[in-house]
Amino acid sequence: MIIVTGAAGFIGSCLISRLNSEGKTDLLLVDDFAKHEKDPNLTGKHYSGKQDRNSFIAWLKTNQDPVECIFHIGARTDTTEFNKAIFDELNLNYTKALWEICAQKNIPFIYASSAATYGLGEHGYDDRDDSIIPLLKPLNPYGDSKNDFDKWALIHREASRQTPPQWVGFKFFNVYGPNEYHKARMASVIFHAFNQIKQQGFVKLFRSHNPDYADGGQLRDFVYVKDVVDVLYHAYASKIKSGIYNLGSGTARTFLDLAKATFHALALEPKIEFIDTPADIRDKYQYFTEAKMEKLKGTGYTRPFHTLEEGVKDYVQQYLSGKKYL
Repeated sequence: MIIVTGAAGFIGSCLISRLNSEGKTDLLLVDDFAKHEKDPNLTGKHYSGKQDRNSFIAWLKTNQDPVECIFHIGARTDTTEFNKAIFDELNLNYTKALWEICAQKNIPFIYASSAATYGLGEHGYDDRDDSIIPLLKPLNPYGDSKNDFDKWALIHREASRQTPPQWVGFKFFNVYGPNEYHKARMASVIFHAFNQIKQQGFVKLFRSHNPDYADGGQLRDFVYVKDVVDVLYHAYASKIKSGIYNLGSGTARTFLDLAKATFHALALEPKIEFIDTPADIRDKYQYFTEAKMEKLKGTGYTRPFHTLEEGVKDYVQQYLSGKKYL
């Protein structure tokens, strides 16, 4: 049995599709299944059972069936939520509890961290130097919760405390792709650009308030969800070395590139307007993110990542245009 938390969500449901493509159907799905807006993400998927996230930890403690691996993708991801207690409960403490059970039961544990841990990038984006992790300054409680767990995991490793036989954390960068329809304002910029074009005929981007960047020239590492789940499967199947890894495309691209790629995928001429970045987030606005990917490549992962244009074209034409699911 393989367990996937956050199974009804964006990345979790895409991971189930990837596992199904490899013939893996003995899957236990964990989520808050009361949120029915995510139900379509699981249509057509093959799995053996479901477990509510609130009862899952108790179930796992007493479960006697062999568990091959836990993919812990579930988390509270709202970067506009500032109640630290929510993140402590759902992200930090929940993940600690799963780690400790995996350590006791000898279960490999692959979990979702986030590039939000890097903050403004003051210490760069190199995952080969774990010593920077305690120095990182995330910009919101969500990023703090992810970094707090990364630090906790490293402390366990350095202190030679009991750990899962394999534990791997992935710092997801700006993931986009099918099955994010339910995410509303937290969906990717590509999702919002597509809908703006369909509804208004143009895309709005934030104006730059940094003299080093032109309007629309802010840079992000956008990574297609199909690449993300390929990497997750590689980590499981190849049993890569325990540690914390970046998971981005490795190439920073501008928001202007993204908007143009979305128009081109729709065979339309770009029409782009710029609006001021809201004053309350200007001092916390990232102007550049780019994953260093040498550590992952060192595990033997050789599959090329989608370029921004390739990923956006596939997403827009194969999924968004017909509201289809992966």
